Parts: sequence; C-alpha cells; structure tokens
Amino acid sequence: MNIVCLDLEGVLVPEIWIAFAEASGIPELKRTTRDEPDYDKLMKWRIGILKEHGLGLKEIQETIAKIDPMPGAREFLDELRSLTQVIIISDTFTQFATPLMKKLGWPTIFCNSLEVAEDGEITGFRMRCEQSKLTTVKALQSIGYETIASGDSHNDLGMIQASKAGFLFRSTEQIKADHPELPAYETYEELLAAIKAAM
Repeated sequence: MNIVCLDLEGVLVPEIWIAFAEASGIPELKRTTRDEPDYDKLMKWRIGILKEHGLGLKEIQETIAKIDPMPGAREFLDELRSLTQVIIISDTFTQFATPLMKKLGWPTIFCNSLEVAEDGEITGFRMRCEQSKLTTVKALQSIGYETIASGDSHNDLGMIQASKAGFLFRSTEQIKADHPELPAYETYEELLAAIKAAM
C-alpha cells in the first residue's frame, strides 16, 4: 500500500510568507524554511516582526485569498489522487491552508495551528508533533503504508529520506548540491512519472 506525502508551499502553491512579504513591503519576511532549517526559530522571528509592524491574521489571510495554486498543481494532484492516496504534510497552519485547500479540490492536509488573540494578533503557534513531517511518515509506515515523499525545503528532507522513494521538487541549488543522492525535478510531469515508477 503506497501513500504519497507532499509538501505544500513551493510544491503546490507559492510560498505564503514570500507573498505576504511582498504585499506588506516587509522584505525580512521572505525568509523561509529554504533559508532557515530551524522552524521554531523561524516562526518566533516571524511573529516578532508581525508584532513590530502591528500586523495580524487578518492581513495575512487577505494576501492568501489572492494566492492561486501553481500552474498545473491542481491537475497534478487530481491525477495523483486517482492513482493512490495522497496526504499533504505541511508546517503551515490551518488558518492559512484552508482557502488554498479549497482551490486544490480539498485534498487531505496535516498541518499545525496558530494561537490568535481576540484582536487577531498572532501570539504563538502549536506544532502537531515534533519533526512533524518525519514523524508523520514514520507513523504511516507503522500502520502498513509505504511512503513516497516530495518537497523543496530543509524541513522536507527527513520525510524524503525516510521514504521508500523521495524526490526534491523545485528546490534550491544549495539543497540539491548538499543532497546529490536525491532525484530533483522541476515539472509536475517529471514528478508524476517518478512517483508512478516508484509505486
């Protein structure tokens, strides 16, 4: 029994924080898990910047409403889901992901949640579990699934390396250079063919 585990941002939709950095004119917020492997550190830093600028959930959700899946992402996901089970495993938050899941045809997503004050200020975040992507893949394997995983960032490497087959997708030159053992693809056609071959 195969199950495909995909990252969300950078793989199916553009990076939410980069879009918000551009919309808000705060270039520091362009920093993502491609740049910072420590997600906890990255999120605390982001929350500090939001507080400094008086920005909250509402402003980020306004940006997310304008984000569309990457060209071909919905079709890729539909075809993949016709072949096998697919779960999106993301370090994003339900408050960010829900409108994007609607645009992707409501696939299953495992992600985290934000702590938000009454006035909309983001005060913290709750991770579903430690090393959520790797932990989830191992849990799926423990109940009889063989996982195939793909992602683009540092925080995807654990689930990619722990899977029966794993692929980098539209990753950075640095991550590709650091992990020459991982096949790296740039198009959905290539990724779909690789997943099919691994099944």
